[in-house]
Amino acid sequence: MLKSLRREWLSNVPNDLLAGIVVALALIPEAIAFSLIAGVDPKVGLYASFCIATVIAFAGGRPGMISAATGAMALLMITLVKEHGLQYLLAATVLTGVLQILAGWLRLGELMRFVSRSVITGFVNALAILIFLAQLPELTNVTWHVYAMTGAGLAIIYLFPYLTKAVPSPLVAIIVLTALHWALDLDIRTVGDMGALPDSLPVFLWPDVPLTFETLRIIFPVSATLAAVGLLESLMTASIVDELTDSNSNKNRECVGQGVANVASGFLGGMAGCAMIGQSVINVKSGGRGRLSTLAAGVFLLLMVVFLGDWVARIPMAALVAVMLMVSIGTFNWASIRHLRTHPRSSSVVMLATVVTTVSTHDLAKGVLVGVLLSGFFFAHKVGQILRVSSRTEDDGRTRVYTVTGQVFYASAERFVRSFDYKEVIEKVRIDVSRAHFWDITAVSALDKVVIKFRREATDVEVIGLNEASATLVDKFAVHDKDGAEDMLMGH
Repeated sequence: MLKSLRREWLSNVPNDLLAGIVVALALIPEAIAFSLIAGVDPKVGLYASFCIATVIAFAGGRPGMISAATGAMALLMITLVKEHGLQYLLAATVLTGVLQILAGWLRLGELMRFVSRSVITGFVNALAILIFLAQLPELTNVTWHVYAMTGAGLAIIYLFPYLTKAVPSPLVAIIVLTALHWALDLDIRTVGDMGALPDSLPVFLWPDVPLTFETLRIIFPVSATLAAVGLLESLMTASIVDELTDSNSNKNRECVGQGVANVASGFLGGMAGCAMIGQSVINVKSGGRGRLSTLAAGVFLLLMVVFLGDWVARIPMAALVAVMLMVSIGTFNWASIRHLRTHPRSSSVVMLATVVTTVSTHDLAKGVLVGVLLSGFFFAHKVGQILRVSSRTEDDGRTRVYTVTGQVFYASAERFVRSFDYKEVIEKVRIDVSRAHFWDITAVSALDKVVIKFRREATDVEVIGLNEASATLVDKFAVHDKDGAEDMLMGH
């Protein structure tokens, strides 16, 4: 226990603290922007980002991952805020957290093993594209100074590590460009132009809504959607950070941690949030690995906006755009373009479908859902093809023995039924399924059809070699050995 605490909190202190500062600076404009998307005051997003990052540092299952207010969650809040106001959003945020805690207790984090590599690659690429597109408003209809500042920021980010890696290059870029903006008094957009920063610490407040079933009817659909999208984003991000850091995370603990963080956010005047892949990548690229980096990001964020608000407001948006462009470039899986020609076509289709759906809808949940469904379809189709039925005669041609090899389930059941010659004039048919497995009731129904079709032709049928699991399923659901089997099967 002590060894684990030391590894997660104290094994990388200098880098974790510096990375936390970089993440905090990058979080500020995003939290403000997401607040504006949801239709609430900027401080709602800033308080949420502080609270969620701070709590998840202790409660989360993935050290070094950043959670805060996010755009995907903000988009789901617009209608609720517009129709019922901020207090209902705070109540929905608390309920979102409760649902996520339940998901963690029910071990729904285990569902991540059903998400294929192609879906994760598509998810990463789509996020990289969305991060890039989100920067375009800051780079359109602006003066040449903005392009110069952004270019200088990218140059510092990529070239400074050749001098030293002791200080994260994104932090150096932000400091240098802020100093340059202040010294030259350039007329370009700054963090302060995005919205007023809060000047006080958050306080505990119970959402001012009536505790009635009507309130629950209003907030539950929103909370359920927020909980699902938040967990999906968080678990996908955790898997990506696992790869970046070559380590493992506890997905069920992450579900509970996200829930605890959202409950706390709702009671402290913040909106619901989840893991952020962009900020998590910034953290990892800046050297952050432990829980201290996540805690530092949350604490520094609050200290900056409350006590150093005047200085933070002077940071040019061009500096933060440069950081986010670095994140976009670093997040995109460039090898996946090359692999389009070498990987199986089904994998490429799944990856591209995930990217296209996510980018076109700006909804990560829809993109991942499409990818998972396509993966399941292609897998079922592929396994369904691995079914072979061979035959031979015995007893001087009086008995036909069919040997079934492979998996019989809903995708291969029809093929299984078509593999037999029902019109052959023969006394007995023996179906050897010792090399096959029957997975579902569709497979059992297919076996029923085969047996009953042979019996219609006055052929004696024997099924041999059922393994224990298949036999249990057949004994429970098959009808070919029961009275009225043919009528039951044909629906008469």
